[in-house]
Amino acid sequence: MPLTLVTLPCLSDNYTYLVHDDASGETAVFDVPEAEPILAELKRRGWTLSHIFLTHHHDDHIQGTGALLAEAPATVIGARADAHRLPPLDTQVGEGDAIAFGGETVEVLEVPGHTTGHLAYHLPRSGILVTMDSLMHLGCGRLFEGTPAMMHASLHKMAALPPQTVVCSGHEYAETNIRFARAIDPDNPDLISRQREIAAARSAGRPTVPTTLAQELATNPFLRCHTPQVQAQVNMAGADPVDVFAEVRKRRDGFR
Repeated sequence: MPLTLVTLPCLSDNYTYLVHDDASGETAVFDVPEAEPILAELKRRGWTLSHIFLTHHHDDHIQGTGALLAEAPATVIGARADAHRLPPLDTQVGEGDAIAFGGETVEVLEVPGHTTGHLAYHLPRSGILVTMDSLMHLGCGRLFEGTPAMMHASLHKMAALPPQTVVCSGHEYAETNIRFARAIDPDNPDLISRQREIAAARSAGRPTVPTTLAQELATNPFLRCHTPQVQAQVNMAGADPVDVFAEVRKRRDGFR
């Protein structure tokens, strides 16, 4: 039986995700921006929290962990390399580790760039990839700690997964990201249709995430730095894709 995936808005523009397995009754949450929406959804659905997976140390992804644990005790999993700046971890993990959950495994990917200790979690049987602030809908996280080469490598590690993989990212940035993507890749027909879909979703108050890896490969400029279209737009035809990525990230940092 497939896992149930629930997208929950938190704070001003964050998302967290609940994943539930009916057979075992196990329920996981990925990052805890705040406890209240998670507790309310657990109560509404009659689910019992069993796992908390943390992707990175930024407050808007972990600050609700203590309050959540006070009401819903669970096993807390996070990066071994970042244990000193995460809430107390029951299980410390790194690249290649796997956690049993709901009759399948949650595979750990180290994806530095946004932070040096950022993790992504891949549930291969269900085709779910929780990326939060690494690979994002039509974008990627700002490079607060890592280098362009780090983030480029992390993105392409994730891009190699099956294209039907569902990508769960951490913020509602779609409206700004699509405007930037159109500026970087203006003739991309997939972006034109995606912009209409995003406008419709946001006007109806719906999240624009999760997406699919196939959709990101077709529209996300940070996954398209090897293409002639993006390289020409930033005047870097034939350049190393890592250098193109660095330029695209620089332009996104200053985009409004």
